[in-house]
Amino acid sequence: MEYYLVMIARIEGKIIEKTNSLVVIDVSGIGYRIFVSSNTLSDIGKKKEISLWTHLVVRENLMDLYGFSKKEERNFFELLINISGIGPKGALGILSLAPVETLEKAIASEDASYLTKVSGIGKKSAQKIVLELKDKLEKVSDGDSLGLKEKTEALEALKALGYSTSDSREALKKIPAEVTGTNEKIKEALKIFGNG
Repeated sequence: MEYYLVMIARIEGKIIEKTNSLVVIDVSGIGYRIFVSSNTLSDIGKKKEISLWTHLVVRENLMDLYGFSKKEERNFFELLINISGIGPKGALGILSLAPVETLEKAIASEDASYLTKVSGIGKKSAQKIVLELKDKLEKVSDGDSLGLKEKTEALEALKALGYSTSDSREALKKIPAEVTGTNEKIKEALKIFGNG
């Protein structure tokens, strides 16, 4: 059985260890092991000291702390873990997929297939997430939904060309909003990478 507590809501300190799934932060001589999403890891970058919004999960035999660079990311994580069948690791996997804004657009436009890219999230779980969260999130326009589809396709294409997920996301973020169409987004991203 899992218990979700808000006992530790925020942590600030010095990074003493970092892997691809967690950081250890020293706070007054105590090292807190905190699981993080790839988006939070990307935000941390090479910083030596950080501040994270946190959520504590207590089970019968252990306590896990989850950290987020943005408060809205933590809030979205808490929405996800309140859905039956979605555990903290699954929620973190979903948050590693894309920024919160993109996930909200996918859910609001009922794009469950977007969420199935996460390991352990099948079609039924993805549909359940959409069903339970779509009314809690702001509705987005069809134009936003189309833009999301194009970005997703462009991201997959860039990954197929050998670029990392984080580098591809960063390049796509830099593309002006007036650039539309999957192929146009890919071309612009390649120019950003210096290959266009």
